[in-house]
Amino acid sequence: MSLDYSAWDHIYVSDDEDATSPFVDAPSLFRMRHRTRLQKSSEIQQRGEDLRNNFAECRRLLDDAQQRLRALEEGRRAGDAGEEREAELRKAEAEVSKLKEDEERFEDLVEEHMREAKRMPWNVDTISKEGFSKSVLNIKPAAEQERRGSFVEKYEEEIKHFGMLRRWDDSQRYLSDHPHLACEETARHLVGVCIDLEVDEKHALMEQVSHQAIVMQFILDLARALKLDPRGCVGPFFSRVKMADKAYRDAFDQELELLRERVRSCAQARVEEAAKELEEEERQRRLGPGGLDPVEVYESLPEELQRSFDKKNIQMLQEAINKLDPEEGKYHFKRCIDSGLWVPDSGEHNDDDDDDDEEEDG
Repeated sequence: MSLDYSAWDHIYVSDDEDATSPFVDAPSLFRMRHRTRLQKSSEIQQRGEDLRNNFAECRRLLDDAQQRLRALEEGRRAGDAGEEREAELRKAEAEVSKLKEDEERFEDLVEEHMREAKRMPWNVDTISKEGFSKSVLNIKPAAEQERRGSFVEKYEEEIKHFGMLRRWDDSQRYLSDHPHLACEETARHLVGVCIDLEVDEKHALMEQVSHQAIVMQFILDLARALKLDPRGCVGPFFSRVKMADKAYRDAFDQELELLRERVRSCAQARVEEAAKELEEEERQRRLGPGGLDPVEVYESLPEELQRSFDKKNIQMLQEAINKLDPEEGKYHFKRCIDSGLWVPDSGEHNDDDDDDDEEEDG
């Protein structure tokens, strides 16, 4: 009895591992091919959805047009005739005919798309679907954070020293002498140092440390791809990167530039947040007894009142208030008191009274 294996003709079995060169970063190549498959599948799925939506819309328009046509035909049979009615009837008939053609064309396109989708070869993403999914997490965030903090506190000077190294050989030698630095904590701390440097506008140092952060990240990625301890991937990484493999170096430079962009963005956000906090603190400090900001109140005053405050002329201020509508003057006067721009019975006013008394006594 012979077996029919035709069902396997449309299964895409990848031999990526056999096709790659030892000088090609296999994990990156696999990820790129996987993204390409997903993108193509997504495009086909999106095209099918667009066709089905257009098909449904065409049917809806056809139903509306047929209803209008039936209403016009019933009106003609009832004696509602005329040139205008006949023109509307002919227009409705032409519209129905056109929509029927569109409906047939969309139906053919949908069927063709379904056949095309069936001809697509299966791959690891489409050959099966999970029946159920269950994740069990056993994570202690507080303990993990404490462990990372203690690691950085213990080896902070060594991490900073590694971040300042410039030559490949120096970096490899230092990590070989300090293998415990090959870990996620080092990579995270280096990125944090980059952000601090960018905030302090030490751009050259930021670019140097960011280079070492990507070095560490590539070592960790290589360890995950090979399922090895990161400490065992220090030598293989530097061997590969020093071989001047253009594709690998281009990927390294691209990731480095992306990191620098993220660092600049984070630093800018931190600076803006600090500026907002400082501005709010200054605003809170200058609030008047009524809780109003004198700067905001001053900017809302009429120009003549502003000039009075600029010249610190009380008489001019009183005259400007008297010229206003009583309610408006009362409103601005109260806001000036609540913001501290105007202090009733101020020392300055008392001094003026004392001077007047002295002149009268004289």
